[in-house]
Amino acid sequence: MPIVLSRRWIAVTSVIFIALLAQARAAQADPNTLWNIVHGQCVPDWQQHRALRSPCVAVDLKKGIAGGFAVIKDQRGQTQFLLLPTKRITGIESGALLTPHATNYFTAAWRERHLVERALGHTMPRDTLSLAVNSELSRSQNQLHIHVDCVRADVRDALNDAAAKIGSRWAPLDIWLFGHHYSAMQVTGTTLAGRNPFKLLARGVAGAAADMGHYTLLVVGMTFAGHKPGFVILEDHADPAHGDNAGGEELQDHACALGRGNS
Repeated sequence: MPIVLSRRWIAVTSVIFIALLAQARAAQADPNTLWNIVHGQCVPDWQQHRALRSPCVAVDLKKGIAGGFAVIKDQRGQTQFLLLPTKRITGIESGALLTPHATNYFTAAWRERHLVERALGHTMPRDTLSLAVNSELSRSQNQLHIHVDCVRADVRDALNDAAAKIGSRWAPLDIWLFGHHYSAMQVTGTTLAGRNPFKLLARGVAGAAADMGHYTLLVVGMTFAGHKPGFVILEDHADPAHGDNAGGEELQDHACALGRGNS
């Protein structure tokens, strides 16, 4: 007797296969690719020629190699860019990010959001743009990189609806974002100068300082009541047993529907 497979079963198994294939490809990726691009191409090209080759789009060495950064165009999506330190910092778990004089790479990443706008050909409201750092469990590269891109439209709408309830200290959101339960806090101001999300996480969430590698961070621009500019900062802790690898990038939209009038 022939075996008849339901469409639903086929769809589910197809999704599982695709997910496993993606994980396998990520595992095979060279974890030093981004570092090799920054260290071996972006920085020397800028130092020697004051010119950059793709995928490098910007280098800032005003603070020297130890505090400088580079920006490269990610292969995925028209609007996704990555900001990376020009010194070796593996990721969110690095203690170098929490030292007293550590560079606030999120401040630099927010300044570079103009690259997203340039790729779209127009300016964007601050609540459509975001910055993300994934946990150790959700990344394939061992060089810190901040994803600079649009936020998902549904996430933007959910955060705007919840904005009045988000305070200046970390607290769980009473909404789920892309199937996960994030905590959030707000900071005001046009920039993140003096408000380093890595340090806000380490100092404000119990146990985070000793377990930074299992956390993810997402920063979304916001305009609060009274037209006050600011940001909502989101954090999530990995829970692999329940399918949560703490990848805040999941809340970004690399197709940037908000920038194309598709929402």
